[in-house]
Amino acid sequence: MTSKARTSPQPARAYETVLKSIEADLRSGKIKIGDQLPGERLLAETHGISRASVRDAIRILDAMGMVRTSTGSGPNSGAVVISNPAVGLSATLRLHVASRQLSVADIVESRILLETWAAQSADLAGNPEHSQAVIRRTGELLEAMDEPGLDREEFHDLDAEFHVLLSSLAGNAVIEAMMESLRLSISDYVSESVASDAAWQKIATVLRSQHHAIHQAVKGGDGPLAAHLLREHIQWFYTESRQY
Repeated sequence: MTSKARTSPQPARAYETVLKSIEADLRSGKIKIGDQLPGERLLAETHGISRASVRDAIRILDAMGMVRTSTGSGPNSGAVVISNPAVGLSATLRLHVASRQLSVADIVESRILLETWAAQSADLAGNPEHSQAVIRRTGELLEAMDEPGLDREEFHDLDAEFHVLLSSLAGNAVIEAMMESLRLSISDYVSESVASDAAWQKIATVLRSQHHAIHQAVKGGDGPLAAHLLREHIQWFYTESRQY
């Protein structure tokens, strides 16, 4: 086999024409969030490909968090354009973590970098309505996490919402999506890291205290302190959970 043959580009897969077309329509504004994509038959005829290839494209868009699919008829049936970037990012990260090409330690460090940056960049005065809503909601989450009868899975769900909401105060949608995707990518690791319920109760007690301190710093507008507390909090849990 010649060098030229080895490096020659592979022919585009049929479904890629649909993906590129939808991307172009999103860029131009021809398709917007909430719009229903054309049906399989029309897309197949438009692009000169099989309906099976169209279905492949729709499945990929679904996995990427770009469309929601449902059966039936009406405006909410078929493939409706949405935008949930964390879904696609987290699915990719989860697979690479599972394959050991990305380590949990690297995911944790990335989360620390994003959360500490977000804490220091938070501008409570820039969007006071959003800031007040976040402070109020995260306060409610703390109260829910303080409930003694709360099971571990519920605690982790509340904990995740708490962190993602705080990161939203920086006003950066990409950071918020990445935060959510990083959380989802190691959710199983987090939930399974501490096997003993007794050990978990001890850890949860410390986590609750740390959450309250972080919340107080954010609420008071002290970004550097909030960032410091977040780094300690995330590193502590990762280190502690590895002992079990």
